[in-house]
Amino acid sequence: MTPDTRMQTPNETRNELTLDVGPVAHGGHCVARHEGRVVFVRHGIPGEKVRVRLTDDGPSAKFWRADVVEVLEPSPDRVPHFWDLADSARSWSHRHPPVGGAELGHISLARQRSLKADVLAEQLKRLAGVEFPPEGQITVEAVGLASGDGAGAGTAGLGWRTRAGFAVTPAGKLGMHAHRSDAVLPVREMPLAVDGINALRLWEIDLQGIDRVEVAAPANGSRPLVLLVPAPGTRSKRLSAILAHLPDDVSVASLDPATGEVLQLRGRTYVQESAAGHEYRVTGDGFWQIHRDAPETLVGAVTGFLHDGGYLAAGSVVADLYAGAGLFTAPLADAVGETGSVLSVEGAPGTSRDARKNLHDAAQVEIVQGRVERVLRQKPRNFDALILDPPRAGAGKAVVKQLIDAGPRAIAYVSCDPASFARDLGSFRQGGWGMAGLRAFDLYPHTHHMETVALLTPEA
Repeated sequence: MTPDTRMQTPNETRNELTLDVGPVAHGGHCVARHEGRVVFVRHGIPGEKVRVRLTDDGPSAKFWRADVVEVLEPSPDRVPHFWDLADSARSWSHRHPPVGGAELGHISLARQRSLKADVLAEQLKRLAGVEFPPEGQITVEAVGLASGDGAGAGTAGLGWRTRAGFAVTPAGKLGMHAHRSDAVLPVREMPLAVDGINALRLWEIDLQGIDRVEVAAPANGSRPLVLLVPAPGTRSKRLSAILAHLPDDVSVASLDPATGEVLQLRGRTYVQESAAGHEYRVTGDGFWQIHRDAPETLVGAVTGFLHDGGYLAAGSVVADLYAGAGLFTAPLADAVGETGSVLSVEGAPGTSRDARKNLHDAAQVEIVQGRVERVLRQKPRNFDALILDPPRAGAGKAVVKQLIDAGPRAIAYVSCDPASFARDLGSFRQGGWGMAGLRAFDLYPHTHHMETVALLTPEA
């Protein structure tokens, strides 16, 4: 099937199947089978019988992909989707695919977390050889009011994103991509986003000449930032026209696609974030945890593991790798005090500059911009502990070996992807290290994503 056929009217004999939905798999889908072939089904729940529309069914493909268009035998955990544009059955009934970003919105939050725990356990077993006994099964923890704990009916799991990225339709309307598709569908709300993002009403603005829009609205209520990524050849007067439609108390910047430089249009080119008693400057599209409660949650988990294990105290020597703007670096500096030291390593130049500004008063912190493997070679030292928060792809075998060779007493590993975490954990285990603690957090409700924090130590 070519990509274009995904937008055609379903054909009952070729494009649709009736399937029994099997176990959940990593990536936001479940596994089903048709005549011996694996079909990855999105928008279903294990145990359901469904009618699906094939979205990728090439005759030579090892597996097919499909979206649920009708539920014939529903799971008791199925709930009405909170967002029409992300509801698969409703979207396909209007002859277009659903937008991405809320692929579990049809499942109760409790079952979402149970399924995420199943995925994490399966990845750890298959890729790292770590198996959890029934009495020690993984729990994915709810986080904050937006998780559903105390939230009112119809609001559970919503309003947590302090950052959101949007595409733009050919007609200049705010939009989002359908899953695995170039199709951009216009949107008029983002239910997962905090009120500060939806209040901008970007869908009412003519965005012609813009390729992408990134929005940050800090949970502390400080000034939001709208970052415009213009298409090649867009004139400055087009940016000025968009600027005129945004509130005066919103900072607006543009990203130079050629250089990656963030250019000031109005107000700041950064937002001011808060966490763990510290203030952080985060420029433009620089990295920051998107769940409003994620920074405090993750700092607490990391420092808790290291404090409780005796790896973090006054005078300790630690490193924060893939450190971003310094979320973990600042509380680590507090913990080690003036007699200790913190090496903070970040590859992105702009984010590293933010870290320098955020930590300029902490004499015990050394901030280095560069690749982790290069910096560790250039600055060898005896570490008490390392904090590792790599990008989604993970650290990789070479970096894991280098970290083991550095000889720390413990490593706190923060991950947003269970597969790459499990692969790296397998490499650590081959090097004689084991997992001394694990916590998992539902920092992305209604999506398949989760965050894990693990304590790794040398095995006796």
